Amino acid sequence: MTSYTLRSASPAKTRSDAVVVGVIQGAKGPELAEGGEDVASAYGRKLRPLLATLGVKGKAGEVVKVPTGGALSTPLLVLVGLGTTSDAGAVRRAAGVAARAVTNAASVAIALPAGTAELVRAITEGYELGGYTFTTYKKSGSSGTDAAAAPADVIVLSPAARKKDVVAAFEEAQIVAAAVATTRDWVNTPPGDLTPPAFADTVAAATQELTKGRGAPKVAIRVLDETELAELGCGGILGVGAGSAAPPRLVELTYEPKDAKRHVALVGKGITFDSGGLTIKPAQSMGEMKSDMAGAAAVVQATFAIARLGLPVKITTYAPMAENMLSGSAVRPGDVLTMYGGTTVEVLNTDAEGRLILADALVRATESGPDVILDVATLTGHMVVALGDRVAGVMGSAEVVDDVLAAAAVAGEEMWPMPIPEAMRERITSSKIADLSQHDWIRWGGGLYAAAFLREFTGGLPWAHLDIAGPSFNSGGAWGHVTAGGTGVAVATLVDYVRALVRP
Repeated sequence: MTSYTLRSASPAKTRSDAVVVGVIQGAKGPELAEGGEDVASAYGRKLRPLLATLGVKGKAGEVVKVPTGGALSTPLLVLVGLGTTSDAGAVRRAAGVAARAVTNAASVAIALPAGTAELVRAITEGYELGGYTFTTYKKSGSSGTDAAAAPADVIVLSPAARKKDVVAAFEEAQIVAAAVATTRDWVNTPPGDLTPPAFADTVAAATQELTKGRGAPKVAIRVLDETELAELGCGGILGVGAGSAAPPRLVELTYEPKDAKRHVALVGKGITFDSGGLTIKPAQSMGEMKSDMAGAAAVVQATFAIARLGLPVKITTYAPMAENMLSGSAVRPGDVLTMYGGTTVEVLNTDAEGRLILADALVRATESGPDVILDVATLTGHMVVALGDRVAGVMGSAEVVDDVLAAAAVAGEEMWPMPIPEAMRERITSSKIADLSQHDWIRWGGGLYAAAFLREFTGGLPWAHLDIAGPSFNSGGAWGHVTAGGTGVAVATLVDYVRALVRP
C-alpha cells in the first residue's frame, strides 16, 4: 500500500530513492520547470550540457533517468517532459508518466510545479492513477497499483505544503483518485464475473464498507431485482435483460447530508456485457463490451467520493444493470416495450439498448425531485466517430452543459458540447405503433438522436447527458495518467460539478 505525504522540502536534499522533476520546452531550449530550481542550482552550469548530451527535449510524455552521482541527496533524477506549458493538465499527465517510469523504488519525491492547490491535486491524482494496474487475474493477484513495483512512499513537494487549501486539495485528490481506480477495476473485470446480480452485490458490499464505523458517511442502498422491476413496470430494463440467464437489477443509492443545499440525481448505464442482442455485433466489436457498464460504475463511485468528501449536496443515484444477450426470450426488433411511467417504445435495433434501461432509471430519478439530473453512458459509436476516443460529448440543458464542461476542465477530463437539434424530435416520434421510436437506422446524427430520446424521460428538469463511449476504455497504450483498459472517466467531473454547486 503506497502512502502519500505532502512536504515543503528541497528536491535536491530530499532523501528518497528517486526524485521527479519536470522539464519544459523553453524558448532557448529545455529547462527545468518550477519546483526544480534547487536541482538546477545543484548542477549549476553542468545542467544545460547534461540535458543536451542526454537528448532531453521536454516534450510531453518524455522520460529520462539520470544517476545523480552525489550531485543530489537522491541517487536517481527522473526528468519528465511537460511540453510547452506547466498548467494542471500538463502536470497531471507528467505525474502519470512518472509513476510508470519509476519502478522498484521504495520512496519517490515529486518536484513538479506545485505552488497551488490545483497543481498539488493534479500531481497527486496523476501519479496515483498513472501507476494503476489491474492484476486480479494474474498470478501476482492484486488490483490497483502493482504492489511489487509501486513505491511504499510518495512525497509530493510543494512550497505551499502548509496552506490549508493545499492540504485539503492533497487529501481530497486521494479520495477522488481512489474512486477512479475502483471504477477502472469494475470496468476491467471480465463480464462473466460481473453479471448484473454480481455487479449489484459488488456495489452493495462497497456501500457497506463505505458506511462502516463511527463517523462514516451515510449512504442508503436499495437493490431492485427482476420481480420488483416487473411490479414497477420497468419495461426497458426487463426487456434488455430478457435474453440473458443473469437477470437485471436496478441499484439506487441515496446520500442525504443534514446540511444539503442542493439535490443532484445521477444515472449511469450498466450494461455488463453487450452482444448487440438479436441485432448482433460483429465478433471483433464485442471484445471490449465488458466496458458498457462504465457509466454505472462512474456514478456509483462518484456518489461514494462525494459522500467521503462530505459535500453538502443530496445525491440520488440510479444504476440500471442488464446483460444484452441472445436467446429465445430476447427482445426482438419490432417489439414494443412499456417504460416505467407508461411511455411505449418501439424497438428497432436491439444493439441500441442503453437508452432503454436509462429511460426507466431517468423517470425514477425525476420522482426524487432533484434540482438537476446528470446521466453518464457509453451510449453511441456515433459520438466516437464525431469526437474520437478521448473526448466525451455533453448534451442537454444549456446551463447544465456549461457547468459540466467547466467541471470537466477543472477535473482534467476532455468533454465537448453537442447539440440536440429540434429535428430529432420528429425522428424519435416516427413510430406508427408506439409513443417513441428507439432507433431509426438513419446514419447521421445517431448520438444526437439518442440524447433526444433520453430527454423525453427527464420530466423537463434541468439535465445533461454525458456520452462517454470513446474515453471510457483505452484500447491502446497508456498515456499521461490514463492507463490501458477502463479509464474511470467522468468520476472526477461529477465530483467537481457537485463541488461547484456549493463553492462560496
